[in-house]
Amino acid sequence: MENQTRRKTTLLADRDQSQLIIIDMQEKLAAAMPQDSMQAVIRNCSILAQAAKLLEVPTVYTEHYPQGLGQTLTALQALLEDAARVEKTAFSCHAVPAFRSQLTSDRPQLILAGMEAHICVLQTALQLQASGHQVLVAADAALSRHPANMVNALDRLRQAGVVISNTESIVFEWLGHAEDDAFKQISRLVR
Repeated sequence: MENQTRRKTTLLADRDQSQLIIIDMQEKLAAAMPQDSMQAVIRNCSILAQAAKLLEVPTVYTEHYPQGLGQTLTALQALLEDAARVEKTAFSCHAVPAFRSQLTSDRPQLILAGMEAHICVLQTALQLQASGHQVLVAADAALSRHPANMVNALDRLRQAGVVISNTESIVFEWLGHAEDDAFKQISRLVR
């Protein structure tokens, strides 16, 4: 009951309640994506990762079958060096015990980004929500190979009650006000 009450009253991304989850931002998967959209997603995942590090929001990133899909993109690896890495073969991160062990009960709000929106992001979001977490998806930091699949994934997530947001909203909600020392650094990230 407490989680349900918290979920109803926490309508903004809260850095003290959040964990960032970056899903399967891997080399071979990225190569299959529309490249103009892929560059925007890489940029937005980078902003989320940097803001999370700056604001001490714990981060977990996953790699789906890295032997076949390659490692996390080089552009993101340095930003994720302090984050927990989880290898998986299940589409839903929630189905992986090593992933679930990275989630903490004192941070029930999970911010999701990554690929593919209609497969791994969608299944993860729905299962996390069903397990009592509040889930937000940064739509501009998620991608599918086909635009129609992305639209369908976001529609399904909205219908299920998952919060669909965007990178800039999330990082400024984490920040809370312009008086924080991190404000200038985060403002530079989103320019």
